[in-house]
Amino acid sequence: MKYRPTKDEKELLFAISSLEDEDETLWFLRDLLTEAEIKEFANRWKAAKMLSKHIAYKKIEKETGMSSTTIARIQRWLQGGMGGYPLMIERIK
Repeated sequence: MKYRPTKDEKELLFAISSLEDEDETLWFLRDLLTEAEIKEFANRWKAAKMLSKHIAYKKIEKETGMSSTTIARIQRWLQGGMGGYPLMIERIK
């Protein structure tokens, strides 16, 4: 999968990578995103971690409220995306 970020996207990525601690990250993300968007990102992250532990879709659906279609998409990215999910799952172990 080839993804080439635009100039604006690169600036956003730089801004995120420049955050120095959890407080700064929270402040920036809360200004950038709605509470619902943050919750959605958190649910995707939770689903990715659960999928990496081979937890069944039904349990993930129940715990996150996500559809099986969204969970399948996360599974696809977990297995064949750009490697971000596996990198961070390994890093937080």
